[in-house]
Amino acid sequence: MATFVQEAGFPILIPFLFFSWGSTNPQLINTSNINDPSRHLPTYGLLLLCLFFGIFFAVDDLLYSYGLLYLPVSTYSLISASQLAFNAVFSFLLNSQKFTALILNSVFLLTISASLLAVHPDSDDSTVASEGKYILGFLCTLGGSAMYSLGLSLLELSFKKILQKETIRAVLDLQIYPSLVATCVSLVGLFVSGEWKTLPSEMQNYKKGKASYVLTLFFTAVSWQLSSLGLLGLIFEVSSLFSNVIDTISLPVVPVFGVIFFHDKVDGVKIIALLLAIWGFLSYMYQHYLDGANVRKSIPHEEDAST
Repeated sequence: MATFVQEAGFPILIPFLFFSWGSTNPQLINTSNINDPSRHLPTYGLLLLCLFFGIFFAVDDLLYSYGLLYLPVSTYSLISASQLAFNAVFSFLLNSQKFTALILNSVFLLTISASLLAVHPDSDDSTVASEGKYILGFLCTLGGSAMYSLGLSLLELSFKKILQKETIRAVLDLQIYPSLVATCVSLVGLFVSGEWKTLPSEMQNYKKGKASYVLTLFFTAVSWQLSSLGLLGLIFEVSSLFSNVIDTISLPVVPVFGVIFFHDKVDGVKIIALLLAIWGFLSYMYQHYLDGANVRKSIPHEEDAST
């Protein structure tokens, strides 16, 4: 059900498709077919991309769901911090991202942070699971982080090499249509697994009542879509690595809420892992600051050369 909710909120974005028709870069428009409604329809290439990314992210959501099922919130969120390290590697391989000492430092620190949690089961935490399920949850979360990072790099590659469109419509297409595919895949999985049979009792036993249960699912689905659209927009405007950095900002905060709302216990190992994750994140942000400073310095020289 969690996998389904992560993708099922895409209908709220459909109205934006109509507003996006007029937002195309004029330099990329062929004036001979500007009034042709068929140009707004997905091409076969886009359909293949949407099918691929829809199935890809449906599997990724499933891995994350199993990880959250078997791990405490704080442990789950800290392991998820490894997605930035994975993304750095995939960005280097697929998106020509340059490595620096600070980025390598970030990758190293985040990897160590996740490794510390791998060998430290939370027997006293809010989620009680056997050692086998804990390991499974760890592997699912780590695998989900790797798939998520690979997906971001592939999305950036798709924007630059396949779609080659500087339009808001391209962003919406790669958000709505893959979400539709992922929703269908997760819906099939929901019925095949038989989990749908437990939904009435789950709704009945929800402490806040049926209405709160439905509203929780609804706003969770909406939040996922808005978050995904924002991250996809950052990939479109900047890069997949920058998008992942912004996404990672929330990770050090989540364990705090896990302690407050779910009474997770944070011991010395978790604190060290959290500090390493924050250090790794700040290391990358400083590199991003240096890159921006170098760009700003080069602009006056280019203007002087042109004059």
